[in-house]
Amino acid sequence: MGPYDHSWPSADLNMSSIGAFFDLDRTLIDVNSGLLWAWHERQLGNISRLMMARAAFWSALYHLSLVDIETAFGTATRHYRGELEADLADRTRHWFHREIAHCLRPGAARAMAAHRAQGHPLVLLTNSTSFEASVAAETWHFDDYLANRFPLDDEQRLVGSFERPLCYGPGKVELAERWAQERDVDLDRSFFYTDSHSDLPMLERVGQP
Repeated sequence: MGPYDHSWPSADLNMSSIGAFFDLDRTLIDVNSGLLWAWHERQLGNISRLMMARAAFWSALYHLSLVDIETAFGTATRHYRGELEADLADRTRHWFHREIAHCLRPGAARAMAAHRAQGHPLVLLTNSTSFEASVAAETWHFDDYLANRFPLDDEQRLVGSFERPLCYGPGKVELAERWAQERDVDLDRSFFYTDSHSDLPMLERVGQP
């Protein structure tokens, strides 16, 4: 089954306690945004050919949960050590609107509209960076997003590490549970849309996978 191969939610007076969580790549959009970002950075000369090759290799293994995600993220984030948060955010925003915003799947748009009509909070739950996730959430009118975040120094520059847990595999469950508890959302009644094998823990956690 695809991520949208089930019926839409029916009306319920208590639906406000239900959330709708969406993965990004190959779920909301029909492309691999991580790989497209790496190609964009390669074209700008911000990463080497070797780093581009690594990105392609990690991407091929990601959806099958065959990649050491902390090693992959560690390598990538160290490369951006010292970069101003504002510069990376601005570059990500321009790239997203040029290359990603138009890739929203029709089925995703319909699912989002159906949940929005029922008053369900829409939450982007993605292994992407918070830079990309924030723009995606703003563009497609999500209520919130959970993504990977990166510590900054006193000058608002990336220090070259990432916050744990990573928003990946069991880490997605931990972050979603924390978010739901703070907002009185019942994950046992909530929805999650994804096509990635690595998201199996979250699919098993929600009541409407």
